[in-house]
Amino acid sequence: MNVSKLYEEWLEKAVGDPDLINELKEIRGNAEEINERFYKCLEFGTAGLRGVIGAGTNRMNIYTVGRATQGLADFLNSRFENPSAAIGYDSRIKSELFAKEAAKILAANGVKVYLFDELEPTPCLSFAIRRYHTDGGIILTASHNPGKYNGYKCYDRNGYQMTDEEAAQTYAFIQKVDYFSGIKMMDFDEALERGLIKYIGEETVEAFLDEVQMQCVEPEAVKKAGLKVIYTPLNGTGNKPVRKILDRIGVNSVFVVPQQELPDGNFPTCPYPNPEIKQAFECALEMTEDIKADILLATDPDCDRVGIAVPDKNGEYVLMSGNEVGAMLLNYLLSRKKANGTLPENAVAVKSFVSTDLAEKIAQKYGCSFKNVLTGFKYIGEFITMLEAQGKENEFIMGFEESYGYLAGTHARDKDAVVASMLICEMAAYYKTLGKSLVEVMDDIYGEYGYYKNIVKSYQFDGAAGMEKMARIMENLRSAPPTEMSGLKVLFFDDYKTGVSENTQTGEKRTIGLPKSNVLSFKLEDGNGLIVRPSGTEPKIKAYVTAVGENMNAATELADRLLKIADTYMEA
Repeated sequence: MNVSKLYEEWLEKAVGDPDLINELKEIRGNAEEINERFYKCLEFGTAGLRGVIGAGTNRMNIYTVGRATQGLADFLNSRFENPSAAIGYDSRIKSELFAKEAAKILAANGVKVYLFDELEPTPCLSFAIRRYHTDGGIILTASHNPGKYNGYKCYDRNGYQMTDEEAAQTYAFIQKVDYFSGIKMMDFDEALERGLIKYIGEETVEAFLDEVQMQCVEPEAVKKAGLKVIYTPLNGTGNKPVRKILDRIGVNSVFVVPQQELPDGNFPTCPYPNPEIKQAFECALEMTEDIKADILLATDPDCDRVGIAVPDKNGEYVLMSGNEVGAMLLNYLLSRKKANGTLPENAVAVKSFVSTDLAEKIAQKYGCSFKNVLTGFKYIGEFITMLEAQGKENEFIMGFEESYGYLAGTHARDKDAVVASMLICEMAAYYKTLGKSLVEVMDDIYGEYGYYKNIVKSYQFDGAAGMEKMARIMENLRSAPPTEMSGLKVLFFDDYKTGVSENTQTGEKRTIGLPKSNVLSFKLEDGNGLIVRPSGTEPKIKAYVTAVGENMNAATELADRLLKIADTYMEA
């Protein structure tokens, strides 16, 4: 790839957005900055693009979005007669611009577009795809990444992100498209007038909320509890729908963080708008000096993830992990449905295989079967769709990922922080009527099932050199896997890229039976383990540590030791 030639071509032709030309002029003569923007094209990983907003083939801009959309249009036209697609977007910088550019391109290619008339959560897009029976969908979002990022995710006609096979086929079409001469486009207003673009209005969002509300289990408990909630949408899309659903079920004391209430892609008070980290709760925590809330709630910018903080017995607010909330929600839904006589005979729950094994133990108690899938909520959506095809969708209890994504109900096929926020608040209200905080509930669960400490650590590898190092780390672990960690034997070495699980004690090998993925898993003695997985959309590797102990201190100590071992692997 001739970086200098690409730079000059973009400087000449990228006139559709003045911001890009200004950026390119500013970096003239700076070889490092030019190389970072042009040394590669943004990869279509996990059915979409994600990158820093800016000029170049390795940035999110109207041309990289346009090229991806033209490729998607070509894919849809190759698969369907008179195809259609739904488009949504969040509060990020240029999300609305990118959404309208995509709509213009799809319309020019004969793909009918259903476009949300304002920013909405990602699960609303999933719902709209199914409501309008479209053949695909696009959401413009970078989830919980810093404000300099944006992203573009493609969905299939079932309402979940494209499968790997469909994504590969779409990417093949994308690679044939020239950034400047290969994209068909029509005027937006003309497309509206001709009915090629149709706005999705409030009635669809209300229908979505109707479906969400149907997942209530103990509505009377909410009315009795007098729950106080401090909520932050982190300047994203959750502000309206989350507040509406909480009001619907009777949570009337909701105090919204004013600095983070309105959409703002710069995220001025939370540079990392990620409900997994404490920083996202700083403004909410300040409000607790005046408002003694029962729960702090934070949804990420596209409102598909939710995090919580709750007071402990000393009144100090404690952040609960995604694994803990997932385990608690599953325990709550199963226990209350069983008590109410609404638990299906063949109930089933699902989680990503990197999420806590504690959930499986909880499911066993209630006779609920369990399914582990690869990381990526599309695999949970795919499983629900399979149940639906068999007429068994009502058997689905919930699905979750440790990264703060949850879904109850089958109205969407992606993680949904609207339904999760509602159920978390309902759960907190129910236990409040019993005189228990969620911290105490979690302690009870650990006391019954064992103490699990799950830690996820991300290792960042920026730039071209970083990508090479990531590949080297994975290859080193794959070719020379460790046989022990912190005195614990590695019992099984699972390579999801080859699809082979090896019993390291006997040498016996078996097929894993899941789609191929660049993931390595080391299962240790006594239920402990380490999983190493590169991100499909970001320049990072994640290490997932599971430690089991006779008490939380013992589990935490072991988890820390295993994490230090993971640190050494990342130095390769």
